[in-house]
Amino acid sequence: MIEGGGGASRRNVWSVAALVHEVAELVGRGLGACTVRGEISGFSRAASGHCYFNLADADGGGALMRCAMFRRSVSLLPFMPMDGQLVEVRGRVGVYEPRGELQFIAEAMQRAGDGALYEQFLRLKAKLDAEGLFDAALKRELPAYPSTLGIVTSLGAAALHDVLSALARRAPHVRAIVIPSPVQGTEAPPQLVAAIERASLRDEIDVLIVCRGGGSLEDLWAFNDERVVRAIRASRVPVVVGVGHETDVTLADFAADLRAPTPTAAAELVAPTRESCLQLLQARATLMHRRVLDAIDRHAQRLDRAAVRLARPGQGVRAQTERLQALGYRLATHAPREIAEQRARASRAQALLQHRAALHLAAQRQRIAALDARLRALDPNQVLARGYAWLADETGRPLMSIEQLRPELDVTATLHDGTAEMRVTRSRPTRKLPTMD
Repeated sequence: MIEGGGGASRRNVWSVAALVHEVAELVGRGLGACTVRGEISGFSRAASGHCYFNLADADGGGALMRCAMFRRSVSLLPFMPMDGQLVEVRGRVGVYEPRGELQFIAEAMQRAGDGALYEQFLRLKAKLDAEGLFDAALKRELPAYPSTLGIVTSLGAAALHDVLSALARRAPHVRAIVIPSPVQGTEAPPQLVAAIERASLRDEIDVLIVCRGGGSLEDLWAFNDERVVRAIRASRVPVVVGVGHETDVTLADFAADLRAPTPTAAAELVAPTRESCLQLLQARATLMHRRVLDAIDRHAQRLDRAAVRLARPGQGVRAQTERLQALGYRLATHAPREIAEQRARASRAQALLQHRAALHLAAQRQRIAALDARLRALDPNQVLARGYAWLADETGRPLMSIEQLRPELDVTATLHDGTAEMRVTRSRPTRKLPTMD
């Protein structure tokens, strides 16, 4: 603020930096976060990872906005921006103060019109993946040497020309059957499904190629249709999908048995070159020729040996005669000796058996005699014969203690040669001697 002298009016005088900063503050507060649509030009990426580009009006107007996107935001992009792309960029408007230039700080970016389609793409991919349509275990091996290929694409597509040119150049021996179908637009999905089903029913087709050239997400959307994906998975023959360029990805790629980055690559992956096939055939023919010659040599040697044997049959007869004579001599010599040895062994075994039987019988007799003596010693009559008597009362109960006796008790005494009837007049217990503690 500079004051003039002599009553001059006061006026604001800004420094350049202050004015630029104030403009930046006003723009930032006034607009805030916003989304702008335009075409990329002058795109570059610095060593720091930050990206810088211009955003121009898509309708051909002259307006141009300088933009910057910092490394962290760039790392979150699902694609790499390039010149000519129509995009929608979300961010905020600012002022680059060192140069006083208006610029847009981009925080997110998507292809224009692709946002909703891409979300639909992700939802359908998750659904079909959960059903197992993209399971790697379902992928089928391609035949190594197909004789006939099926090609599903548009008759006017450049992709068909690329595939047929690649086949003519690499594998002219492979037959190609084209099953035409639209590859873009709302009528494309049902016709693609019908074409795939027709190709699957043809027995002569070994591999099916489904292809088309590049384009935007909307152009390729027919190959993200659920019906087309299920038809590819249900095909009776292996399916190779080559849609768009290498960076283009569709749901048909996930369902296919093999994904090719381009239609030309699909033809190259499916059919080996004619030169490689001829080289393989030549190598196998050489191997077969060598093995046939080896077999002929082996059989010729066998024939030579057989011819030598047949040329002198008398030698074989004499050799067999000598062998028979030797066997006869061995039989006449060894048989009597063997019989005598067997008889001697039998005699020795018989004598040993008789000796062991006699010993066992004597031992048993001794044991029986000992048991008999013990049994006789326990005979009550033998005890009575040694002077003992058996006493019993009138009821026949044995009397074994003096305490069982009383005067006038009738007692029967059994001796070894008879019995006697007696009466007790008096009983006297035996005096026990004192024991020593």
